[in-house]
Amino acid sequence: MENLNNMENVFVLNHPLIQHKISLLRDENTGTSEFRKLIEEIAMLMGYEALSDLPMEDVEVKTPIETCMTPMIAGKKLAIVPILRAGLGMVSGIQALVPTAKIGHIGLYRDPVTHEPHEYYCKLPEPIEQRTIVVVDPMLATGGSAAEAVDFIKQRGGVNIKFMCIIAAPEGVKRLREAHPDIQIYIGHLDRCLNDHAYICPGLGDAGDRIFGTK
Repeated sequence: MENLNNMENVFVLNHPLIQHKISLLRDENTGTSEFRKLIEEIAMLMGYEALSDLPMEDVEVKTPIETCMTPMIAGKKLAIVPILRAGLGMVSGIQALVPTAKIGHIGLYRDPVTHEPHEYYCKLPEPIEQRTIVVVDPMLATGGSAAEAVDFIKQRGGVNIKFMCIIAAPEGVKRLREAHPDIQIYIGHLDRCLNDHAYICPGLGDAGDRIFGTK
């Protein structure tokens, strides 16, 4: 596979804090409460980077000293769209940065035999076409769910779309890029490969089960 760091729309975020927290996530001894907190913290750190190009406009503000023109985020602001269910764990971290963000939801499940995604729910904030949309899922494995989720958003009018994941497999990045070369992809760590069961290696197991304490 090509060197991801040379692709203009793929960003692997190698910040030491992100990498340290991802290492804690991987540990099988990390319990549900700590795992959930780490997911939130990593999403916040990644969101800081991913939202660095939000459009700005100067507005008039009266300080205790004088009136001035000062920059604020422009337009209809942000839509955060988690892929259910694991993506829910990343929402609060990004929302802490932009409390006015609207939240959508896309429900997909993966066929246990074919590993292909199937939709069971999609609800997006309006007007979706005027928003910067951040699709979140902790894991980008085969890339099928991510590509399908972006398809749904585009079909409903979404244009300015970013995808954010904590851990990705090269196979998933390739599939998502080929399906949607126009979106930005933010990755916490690029792992080695997928195994025969389409799990990321070395990965961290099932992110949804570890976030919600289920098996």
